[in-house]
Amino acid sequence: MFITFEGIEGSGKSTVIAAVSAYLHARGRVVTTTLEPGGSRLGKTLRQILLDMASVDLTSEAELFLYLADRAQHVQQVIKPALAQGQVVISDRYADSTVVYQGYGRGLDPQRLFAFNETAVAGLWPDLTFLLDLDPEVGLRRAFARNIEEGKASSEGRFEAESMAFHHRVRAGYLTWAACNKHRFHVVDAEQSPEHVLAAVRGIVAARLEQS
Repeated sequence: MFITFEGIEGSGKSTVIAAVSAYLHARGRVVTTTLEPGGSRLGKTLRQILLDMASVDLTSEAELFLYLADRAQHVQQVIKPALAQGQVVISDRYADSTVVYQGYGRGLDPQRLFAFNETAVAGLWPDLTFLLDLDPEVGLRRAFARNIEEGKASSEGRFEAESMAFHHRVRAGYLTWAACNKHRFHVVDAEQSPEHVLAAVRGIVAARLEQS
């Protein structure tokens, strides 16, 4: 099973992923957790470029193709091998992030971005995608606090530094894209307590496991 988590900055993806991974381990499943950008060896280098505040002059098109390169390597080097071994793969962001951030956020054509991603992922799309949805103001407060606490305000703060209008476009884009892909997207209110968010996600994962 391939599960992805999406959402704006500060939506709590990392916390939920850790809890869901522990839940699946307790049920006897082998789990690989990964992330984008940075899930592969090449991706770690690309992550530094894509998220660093020093890359503010990166054009939308250059940004797009760096994400696609990261994803193509990630799929072939990490995700597909783990799935082939029967593992559950959980990724913090995947192709939907590019459609939303570079499409709805940056103004590139979402359908064209979907086609580019089809090539990058070699047709591999998630079985389940969770959108952790919340108000951008709330998410950014959380994200800024996290980056300062972890000492990453400069090295991983490029998207947090975008305008509030950008973050509202991204949130609206996620909701639009989720509505277009209801067969795999589940929207979860991330302004609830972490316990309520996890309970909602865990219930959906458990139901899908029973079907498989």
